[in-house]
Amino acid sequence: MTRDHGRLRKGLTRRRFVTIAAVAASLPVWARASAPVARWTGTAMGAQASMALVGLDDASVRTVFAAVEAEVARLEDIFSLYRETSALSRLNRDGRLDAPPADMVRLMRLCNDLHRATRGAFDPTVQPLWQIYAAAAVQARLPSGNELARTRGLVGWANVEIGDRSVRFARAGMALTFNGIAQGYIADRVAGLLRNRGLTSVLIDMGEITALGRHPDDRAWRADIAAPDGETIGRVDLEDRALATSAPMGTLLDRSGRVGHILDPRTGRPGGGWRTVSVSAASAALADGLSTAFCVMPRTGIDQVLAAHPEATLKVLD
Repeated sequence: MTRDHGRLRKGLTRRRFVTIAAVAASLPVWARASAPVARWTGTAMGAQASMALVGLDDASVRTVFAAVEAEVARLEDIFSLYRETSALSRLNRDGRLDAPPADMVRLMRLCNDLHRATRGAFDPTVQPLWQIYAAAAVQARLPSGNELARTRGLVGWANVEIGDRSVRFARAGMALTFNGIAQGYIADRVAGLLRNRGLTSVLIDMGEITALGRHPDDRAWRADIAAPDGETIGRVDLEDRALATSAPMGTLLDRSGRVGHILDPRTGRPGGGWRTVSVSAASAALADGLSTAFCVMPRTGIDQVLAAHPEATLKVLD
């Protein structure tokens, strides 16, 4: 990788924010408005992150912050493309990973279900295509037809062998990216951690949003859905529910602003049929994966997938 390519890769990383507002279930309504707010800032999946807890004592806040930070770091060590020692990076480098972490196997099996349900529109083996688009962008061009043809031969979820003892690629040169689903998965894991600690009124925003219970004011949590230009195009009430939004032009793979970051693994071309897709589901990982796939699917195909997944709801298709 050239130095310029490395700078471009960092510049193309989508910003992610983690904001958690949690209130102890026993906090009385009259006290919530004046409850102390504790804030944490750091990084998650290589980007800026922040967190706020409301209504907990100092000792509890420190314990929760430390637990969430440790969980995010643990999952980054599995799913990050930017940590050379992560499980994903080692799999991409070696083409095989023995004793894969349980979280990786669990997520890959969900990817398998989504790949089948979307008839190939969701496919984490798209990473080699992303790499050639990023490399071409450094040279202010698009990949050639020959480059695309060669690279498409490395794309295909059927060539990923998944087992509890090992994960491997059937073809040399393959690589995975979980960027279309890992944010949702991490949000689910953080939500489970907080739920296990007795927090019942929680909003988590890690690029994808998960709401536990209700807002401290005894109403549903509310999330705005924004288009890439910042325009609010939807508003969703959430209660024990997740919301994921994808936009092909939300991150650009070229400096001219023509090529979005969501690629169709079936054609090798950028997706662009929809400006913004937002999906709600009980699981943030499911919502995340579906919103990614729907960006490159026609409405008829989207409706077929939703009919097979009644737990998911399409909130915005713009």
